[in-house]
Amino acid sequence: MERPLAWRSITVIAVLLSGVLLAVSGGYGYHRDELYFRVLSQHPDWGYVDQPPLTPMMARLAIWAFGDTLTALRVPPALAVALLVVLVALIARELGGGAAAQTMAALGTAGGAFTLIAGHVLLTLSFDLALWSGAILFALRALLRAEPRWWLAAGAVIGVASYNKHLIVLLVLGLAAGLVTAGPRRVLASPWLWAGALVAAVLAAPNLVYQITHGWPQLEMAAALSENKGAEMRALFVPMQVVLFGPVVAVMAAFGFVRLWRDRRVRAPAVAYPVAAGLTLISGGRFDYSAGLVLMLFAAGCVAAEAAGRRRDALVSLGVNTAGCALFALPLIPLTVLASTPVPAVNEVARESVGWPELNATVTDVLSTLTPQERARAVVIAGNYGEHGSLARAGVPRVYAGHNQLWQYGPPPESGDVAVLMNIGRRLRDGQFATCEEKGRVGNRAGIENEEAGMRVWLCRGLERPWSATWHNWRHFS
Repeated sequence: MERPLAWRSITVIAVLLSGVLLAVSGGYGYHRDELYFRVLSQHPDWGYVDQPPLTPMMARLAIWAFGDTLTALRVPPALAVALLVVLVALIARELGGGAAAQTMAALGTAGGAFTLIAGHVLLTLSFDLALWSGAILFALRALLRAEPRWWLAAGAVIGVASYNKHLIVLLVLGLAAGLVTAGPRRVLASPWLWAGALVAAVLAAPNLVYQITHGWPQLEMAAALSENKGAEMRALFVPMQVVLFGPVVAVMAAFGFVRLWRDRRVRAPAVAYPVAAGLTLISGGRFDYSAGLVLMLFAAGCVAAEAAGRRRDALVSLGVNTAGCALFALPLIPLTVLASTPVPAVNEVARESVGWPELNATVTDVLSTLTPQERARAVVIAGNYGEHGSLARAGVPRVYAGHNQLWQYGPPPESGDVAVLMNIGRRLRDGQFATCEEKGRVGNRAGIENEEAGMRVWLCRGLERPWSATWHNWRHFS
């Protein structure tokens, strides 16, 4: 018998979460990924070399609906994590959880560090968590109810998720491995399961076509990420499973795994987590690739806590967990004292959301030293997409970069024989220009050490080789 839905508490938590996120949406500043998505939103396409089109499309929709502001850009993620809260509560209900388990699931999800970060900033993670949870919910319904048609719904969500990140394949592989190794294997003979797989394949087909027609750029991108940060990601994977949503959620997720394993009907989703984790470790992927499955295990842990009569203890612990996560995940600490706290070292989003006005000012100051004739020909070459996006939003003309998708929007014009360069190595500078001299360094008033802090800005003159002949050298992935 299906348990009643604790819709009042779930709705209150979801609405409060969105309200808090929008209230603090202007804190610190744009994250580098948001500046990138803003640029990509001006070039709508079926895909990009480093990602599918959904998140840039959401950026475009937000700007169209609410204006080109920081808060406008952050409306979609705030709504997406509100949906996530509802979905994880529904997963707890599907696993037999009553009102207390559903409330715990909603509260723990809303207060998790990665939920707060994903809801505060426009990231691919913002939508991926909800999409994974939707697919998991429908898969659980197919496994737990005598209604295998839910595989069609799971397939539809998986197909849609492929437009945000191709990492949804980890969930598919994990569930498949779970069904094969832990069962129930009879599900593999269900025509509904294979119909769902067909729905997913048909919906995802344009992604595959894009990859084929563009030389499989996602494989090149994945290889670059593994080479650049693979070892670091492997070292961080285990501790970050605890940090993802806070230690209380991690502990409850461990109990959730045990609960799922004891129920033969849902052992496959339990197996999906170690399979996805193992594939992530082997490939050197990011530690958050398994986040959607952690939330599923946490929902199961909430059901276990309710059954054990530990409702009050769990709710109090989750409240403390939420307070700690919010302090690290949201812009609650004044920017003037942020550098003196451990937050920038732990939270990359906070660290990389400051210093953009100073970067813009440094570049415009260098441009202001040029004669009117030089300014008319000058180009600006940024080293990464955050720098490019910040300068483009500030209205700096003729900005280019070889980073990821932005390389496709070059090369600079051949008349660009005067250039302001930042975050560009000596080999590229000397191979392109006759002379280059340092004209400034980027800082930030908050005193936070991030990727841009202390970066040198160069003024180069005398184009020695045509841009069209050398632009391929400027391309890089990360």
